[in-house]
Amino acid sequence: VPRMTLEGWTESSFTHDGSTYPTYRRGSGPGVIVVHEVPGITPKVEAFANEVVDAGFTVVLPSLFGTPGVPQGLGAITKVITRVCISSEFVTMRAGRTSPITRWLGALADELHGELGGPGVGALGMCLTGGFALGMMVTGPVVAPVLSQPSTPFPVTPRLRGDLNLSPADLGVVKDKVAAGCQVLGLRYKGDPAVGSRFDTLRRELGDGFLAVELAGKGHSVVTEHRDEAAVQRVLAFFREKLT
Repeated sequence: VPRMTLEGWTESSFTHDGSTYPTYRRGSGPGVIVVHEVPGITPKVEAFANEVVDAGFTVVLPSLFGTPGVPQGLGAITKVITRVCISSEFVTMRAGRTSPITRWLGALADELHGELGGPGVGALGMCLTGGFALGMMVTGPVVAPVLSQPSTPFPVTPRLRGDLNLSPADLGVVKDKVAAGCQVLGLRYKGDPAVGSRFDTLRRELGDGFLAVELAGKGHSVVTEHRDEAAVQRVLAFFREKLT
């Protein structure tokens, strides 16, 4: 796999339950895991992650697919989507299932929290990984979960449009944690078809524990390609409130 170095980031890797992925780390302060969108850690994903670093956090960027540093483009997206759809780590076309990769991410969060201490870690996923912070809450010490335009499973049927990429048991764990005070922040453009009806499901299942930031228009990538400044500032404020 071709690799590019992200300037100023320390490259390492993390292994859990037989799965190993590269990680990039930078910063100091409480831990935040930023999970990239398709096709990978693009320059705009890295730029957002650097903003989180500058806001006073230790950020870990796992590289789950794609080549770090490659910009978003149709060719790169097509290649990665094809690979992700056949990977057993990602559940993209079935309802009521948790993507197994969230267990690996939860273990990564656990290690980071063990090292840094504090109330827990923050986690933000986007697009295909948008709902992963929920899965990470099940096994990891995630106390500041952010869902940016959660788009899996792909919204091709009414049931999949509203599905949270969680098994019923995992949804139960998330609901218990939210009932105990853990809030979940969600971001989306109102006209984004990729999000489906998931925000309705989140409101129904999590009640007042779900904080929705809904932007006008048909954009998609709230913190990267179609960045909304106020939404980014809301995320940073959420991390500060929950982690410091």
